[in-house]
Amino acid sequence: MWFWIIIIIILVILISGVKIIPQSRAKVVERLGSYYGTLQTGVHYIMPFVDRVAQDVTLKEIVKDFAPQPVITKDNVTMQIDTVVYFQITDPKLYTYGVDNPISAIENLTATTLRNIIGELELDETLTSRDIINTKMRSILDEATDPWGIKVNRVEVKNIIPPRDIQEAMEKQMRAERERREAILRAEGEKKAAILIAEGEKESAILRADAKRETHIREAEGEAEAILKIQAARADALKLLKDAKVDEAVLKLKSYEAMVDVANGQATKIIVPSDLQNLATAGTVISEMIDSKKNK
Repeated sequence: MWFWIIIIIILVILISGVKIIPQSRAKVVERLGSYYGTLQTGVHYIMPFVDRVAQDVTLKEIVKDFAPQPVITKDNVTMQIDTVVYFQITDPKLYTYGVDNPISAIENLTATTLRNIIGELELDETLTSRDIINTKMRSILDEATDPWGIKVNRVEVKNIIPPRDIQEAMEKQMRAERERREAILRAEGEKKAAILIAEGEKESAILRADAKRETHIREAEGEAEAILKIQAARADALKLLKDAKVDEAVLKLKSYEAMVDVANGQATKIIVPSDLQNLATAGTVISEMIDSKKNK
């Protein structure tokens, strides 16, 4: 009976020495108080009562959001800044034996580094230089934590909280800047509108002037064309008379007919051509022509 109990106890002790290390984890083993080795992913066996696991660490990236820290800028403005640090354990042995309480050490190192960096910047530079602050802090922290087996991958300034009076002054400044931009945009809009109206009026006046000029040109062209047609018709008539080889008598007859037409009109004076042979003959001819027309 006691034999089986002893056997079971021995088996339990032996089995307790089997260690299964999951992915992304590691165990630091000490033998009789001294560092013995680091167990990586897989199945391992340690000697009970002789070996012990001194530290069980994760190899995943760790994110730590540290509380806001009071810092003073170069122009003596006190503000609260909190940071987020992304780091990863690269050497479990250094992480275990390099520093006591590594997370607290990183927090304190972050606070002091942040104060040093912000102390070299003025308020406006602090508010607009987050990338510069992040880069400097990551470089300094990564170098400082290297002996601890820690690699700092990234540092982010999460919040920058200036004093209340500074916030009110900044809000007033931002409000004034927005009003100034609004006034500028309104003035530019009115200017563009006035320019467009003036250009429209100018184009309208030009179009009206062009229309009048075109009308006058067309009227002048119409009158000129009419005059040309009348002159052409007269030239054609003279050409026909010339081609017909009319004698002087026919020309005189035409003159007489013209005078008869004048006599039938409302004219009160008749001018007799000077090339007629004599007034008596002209009067006789005109009387006969008028009588003949009346008889008809």
